[in-house]
Parts: sequence; C-alpha cells; structure tokens
Amino acid sequence: MNVPMGLLITIISLLCTATGAVLGLLTLSRNRKNDFRSNVKNDATESAIIRTKLDNIGQSVDSIRSDIKASDRRWNALSERVIRNEESVKQVHKRMDQIENKGES
Repeated sequence: MNVPMGLLITIISLLCTATGAVLGLLTLSRNRKNDFRSNVKNDATESAIIRTKLDNIGQSVDSIRSDIKASDRRWNALSERVIRNEESVKQVHKRMDQIENKGES
C-alpha cells in the first residue's frame, strides 16, 4: 500500500479540521450553558436586591404612616384643648360683662 504523501497530509489536515470544528462546537455549547446559568444567577441576585429594597421602602412607608397618625392624634388633642380654652374665655368675658353691668347699676 503505497499512499502518496500529499494524500496523507490532506487526510490528516481534514481530520484535524473536523476535530477542531467538533471541539469548537462543544465549547460553544458549554459556554452558552454557562452564560445562561450566570445570567440566571445574575437575574436572581438582582431580583433579590430589588425585593430587599422594596421591603425596606415598604417598612419606611409604614413608619411614616404611623408617624402621621400620631401627629394627627396630637393635632386633634390640641384642637380640642383650644376649643375648650376658647369656651372658657367666652365664659370669663360674660362674667366680666355681668360684673361691669352690676357695677354701673
């Protein structure tokens, strides 16, 4: 079996090219899977961060809401006290007017 040297080199180069192409496709497939996994991991991380921030914002809103309710209660209490004081002042003015009217008579 006498195979010419040019044909042998051609066959070897074709085998190397085919092997390289197969290895390249396998590497591409593996990298796509790894990229997909890393993208899923990154998406999960970002999602967790966003959820945490939203939870913190929700807690802050609840805290602000309770502060506003406490302020409303204080304003209502103050307003009731002012109303009572105004009524007392009216009564005092009426008594003073009565005392002045008695003094004039």
